[in-house]
Amino acid sequence: MLLVFVVTLRFGTGHLVPATLLEAVGLALTLLGACLVAWGFPSLGDALTPFPRPLEQATLHRHGAYRFMRHPIYTGVLLGGFGWALWWTSAYGVLCALLLAVFIDRKARREEIWLREKYPEYADYERRVKKFIPGLY
Repeated sequence: MLLVFVVTLRFGTGHLVPATLLEAVGLALTLLGACLVAWGFPSLGDALTPFPRPLEQATLHRHGAYRFMRHPIYTGVLLGGFGWALWWTSAYGVLCALLLAVFIDRKARREEIWLREKYPEYADYERRVKKFIPGLY
């Protein structure tokens, strides 16, 4: 995440106040990502951890943002990263955001193995709710 932020600012040509449609779309995606992260934190409650392995005392959360996607915080980070790169018009930033997306997808894949082991009902939740993009992926 830090790499997306720093590389984008170093090599971007955008403006603080968007001057083009691309920059405005980037700002909107950045704000949407921030809102999704902010919604995901309280929705996760006692299960919140920076590590992919679920906490021992945690329960499975399927409410709030988790009704619509299995990983809203990761989705928000990805939206924010891509949005930031577009807002500051940085091709290198977009490349870093793509690398971040691959990393987060793999982290989520590993996390879901542990979630299926800990919560028998996770497999059903996984079939009903998409990983990052409601109705698509």
